[in-house]
Amino acid sequence: MTALYDGNSRARQEAALEAARLPEDSSAASSAGEPVLAWLEQVLHERFGVPLRLERDGTERLYLRHAGEAGHVLFDRLQPGFYLSGVELPHTQWDATSEGFSAPLDMPLPAPGAASLPRPLVEPVAGGLAVHYDILGLTFWMLSRQEEVDAQVLDRHCRFPASASHAGRHGYIDRPVVDEWLAVLGQVIRCQWPRAVLRQHRFTQRPTHDVDRPSRYGFAHDVRLARVIAGDVLRNRRPQALLVAPWVRLRTRRRLHPLDPLNTFDWLMNVSERHGLTSAFYFICGRTDPRKDADYEPEHPAMRHLMRQIHERGHEVGLHPSYHTFRNPKELANEAERLRRVCAEEGIEQEQWGGRMHYLRWQMPLTLQGYVQAGLDYDTTLGYAEAPGFRCGTCFEYPAFDPVKGEPLPLRIRPLIAMEASVISPLYLGLGVGEEAFECFSRLKARCRAVGGTFTLLWHNSELTTSAQRALYQRVLDA
Repeated sequence: MTALYDGNSRARQEAALEAARLPEDSSAASSAGEPVLAWLEQVLHERFGVPLRLERDGTERLYLRHAGEAGHVLFDRLQPGFYLSGVELPHTQWDATSEGFSAPLDMPLPAPGAASLPRPLVEPVAGGLAVHYDILGLTFWMLSRQEEVDAQVLDRHCRFPASASHAGRHGYIDRPVVDEWLAVLGQVIRCQWPRAVLRQHRFTQRPTHDVDRPSRYGFAHDVRLARVIAGDVLRNRRPQALLVAPWVRLRTRRRLHPLDPLNTFDWLMNVSERHGLTSAFYFICGRTDPRKDADYEPEHPAMRHLMRQIHERGHEVGLHPSYHTFRNPKELANEAERLRRVCAEEGIEQEQWGGRMHYLRWQMPLTLQGYVQAGLDYDTTLGYAEAPGFRCGTCFEYPAFDPVKGEPLPLRIRPLIAMEASVISPLYLGLGVGEEAFECFSRLKARCRAVGGTFTLLWHNSELTTSAQRALYQRVLDA
């Protein structure tokens, strides 16, 4: 499958643009012949809940129509760069309030793809309203992660970094730019069709936890255990580890030991339940890199007990594919099957199965194809490790799209907004666990709330070993 994406870069760009290109006539888009427009129609329906359809008129005009209602909304400044990789797009801003629109964040909206915008941006035309900015092209570009196809700049884990993204370079990575523009589009729709009742969305939080290290001592082999104990005693100043570690290692036979400092699972579920939330726990089920992957096996009785406990309390079990699976669809599928097999043996049944890639490694679109091959229902990887924010420009779940093949996929994307390490760790923002970190999390959460989206938070069970870490986690959910 890897070879499928190993062709000439320019040829792939042209193929993607051809897949996105629509007929020169004005006939309505059909799901069979117009995959990009059909996918955009699905995104719009999920967001607004009204029957909208899209029609292309040549290469520069796109009509949005409401079934059963007269008139249209015209987009007359389409940006072909939104459908290509390796294109340096311009950037400007638009002040919505200056033209009588409400800005969700009370700030000018970033406008990728435009060097300047006309005033007024929205104005009456014969039969409807014209919008002189390609909102739908922006939506496709951000949600499909088109800019990550054939990415040349990668970090040491082969990840597309925030600093290389258009949002990172132009300072809007902390903005749900797609949601902001769709909020404006919703206002345009209400202006054009006053009888339309648009769907209302309610803010929610989604706490998630990658289980890289469920136990500090329970699964370590002798040499590694000795190193861990030495580190705790000498570096972390925990002399009690000399006694606790061997005891925990001995007693981790059927279940995780309560004295294990990384066994924070009951505490996490207690916090979620107090807030009426469901936590998702993602488990590693393979070992493609002995140094980067976990030291446990999902079949271990203690891990089986943990998964049963999570399920019995109404929380979710999911997959955390191992380090190299982001480029290995076959191994990703094997690990997904392994998790499902263990869960079936433990009587764990779920309506959906999803996961998040280890180290947030991702290659567009190969990793997407791996998820589909594995038969998983959703992914929640797409956030940046080096900086929290809105990698996909949204905090709403949405249907996946393959920008190379030009086709929708049977997979849902749940964007990741913040990982604890991105904010706390000195490797990234380095804000620690004090007020600065809290304000960073709170600002992102407030922006999710402003657009009625979901604040998806990743907090590893292994990063709750101090009272300061636990206090910050609880404050973030309480805020």
